[in-house]
Amino acid sequence: ELELAPKIQHPFHPKHPLTLLPKPPYYWGKSWCRFCRNNIEGFVYNCFDCLFDLHINCALLQASIAANFPNSLHPHPLFFIQNHNNEVEPHCSGCQKSISGPFYRCSDCAPTFFNLPKECAELPLEINHPCDQKCGLFVIFVALTGITPRITVIPNQVEDWMCKICYEEVDISYGHYRCPASRCRYIAHAHVVEQIRIGELMVASEIKHFYHDHNLRLTFSGKTKDDDSPCDGCTRPISTPFYRCKQCKFFLHEDCAELPKEMPHPFLKHLLTLSNSHAWYGYSTCRACHRVYQGFSYRCYEGDCWFKIDIQCMLLSDTLKHPSHEQSLFLVHNNEGTSCSACFMGLCSGDVAYRCMKLCDFRLDVGCATLPLTAWYKYDRHPLTLTYSDDSEPSQLYCDLCEKERRPNNWFYYCADCDNSLHLNCVIGDLPYMKLGNKFKRYRHKHPFTVVKNIWNCPPCKGCGEVCNGQVLECKESESNFTVHWDCFWRLLEPLECYSTQV
Repeated sequence: ELELAPKIQHPFHPKHPLTLLPKPPYYWGKSWCRFCRNNIEGFVYNCFDCLFDLHINCALLQASIAANFPNSLHPHPLFFIQNHNNEVEPHCSGCQKSISGPFYRCSDCAPTFFNLPKECAELPLEINHPCDQKCGLFVIFVALTGITPRITVIPNQVEDWMCKICYEEVDISYGHYRCPASRCRYIAHAHVVEQIRIGELMVASEIKHFYHDHNLRLTFSGKTKDDDSPCDGCTRPISTPFYRCKQCKFFLHEDCAELPKEMPHPFLKHLLTLSNSHAWYGYSTCRACHRVYQGFSYRCYEGDCWFKIDIQCMLLSDTLKHPSHEQSLFLVHNNEGTSCSACFMGLCSGDVAYRCMKLCDFRLDVGCATLPLTAWYKYDRHPLTLTYSDDSEPSQLYCDLCEKERRPNNWFYYCADCDNSLHLNCVIGDLPYMKLGNKFKRYRHKHPFTVVKNIWNCPPCKGCGEVCNGQVLECKESESNFTVHWDCFWRLLEPLECYSTQV
């Protein structure tokens, strides 16, 4: 049996003591509890001078003043409630979920309350912006407080705020993370996923990406089950941390998963939209580097422009300091009548290239400017170095892989330990940015072709008769079963059917 004190000093009402009474002392006979807002008809703790009343159960809650609660989240003093009775059914003003454990409450916000569970109150006030680490995201709790949201909305303009993690609408009346930059529309639910800290960066542990049907989970392991599985966004090798799908072989670098849906390009007046090549022909050709690629790209859909560029080229800086040249190079458009100083291929009027603005007129097309400085060759245990000139005798200028001649001024890969020199394409391959296992179909061939990588026992190409090593296309059906280079694939059969299977 509980023995109640006739008078108590309560943190909800520190000015005066509360007196235990058998019923509310008012002539109308009823009152309401200042904590749970429900009616009181029986025993009550009362301050008659202030007309302040508490249910017995509410008065006995373990509560204390939260002295160090951030003013940026709420302007009034808050109480920390260790537990609550069944009569109180609070909902979080930040995440809108029901509160079952310890929470903070403001009794000054009438007629409703500001409630915040302990786990929401412990969210960091600021996290790094996932797309731009120079820009921070701030947690904002605005519900039921009388605080004006710190978001500028243009009058008479309807604003739809979409969470950039779960892609559901954000009700800005409740707690959320928001970038304070006026032109940045990055916003995220405060509760959408659990948060994981990598160093000082908070990242989502699970996301729903708009180009994949299943949820993607953040992974910290060093390898995928298949070491040849690249990122499905940029098609480059996977590195940690990355997002993966547990239901299928789909992988995304963290940076690729957080690419914005639209981006401007310095040489186009329209915004480019993030697209997936699998939604088209299963592949695309980048207008900047002219490489065939799969995965994500940025495209222009205005009129008959149809400009498309892979995401690596889209994110290139407008200046480049390349070890092949002393001066800085600048990204320029319209290079008609010139050629690349690395491969000596001619540049067209619409091509993008890096150019030295000095009198030397040194230029690099985007394909050569983005070549890896170090690469690996299957028969050499040492790394190969990108090399820019060769002073050897002309009779010594040949590729140690294909055994064809090399031009003296063309770039090549070289191993000083083994004295191996290789053509750029013999190292990089014909299809470095195509995902192994993907299938394509041609009108004049009833079976699909599969992207494969041949290393040992390379068969001859059905088109040219040369050895098919590296990334090639293969028909695996027993009745035909042949292999073909990508370039020969185009000459061998009629145009590509709009069909592709992603693995």
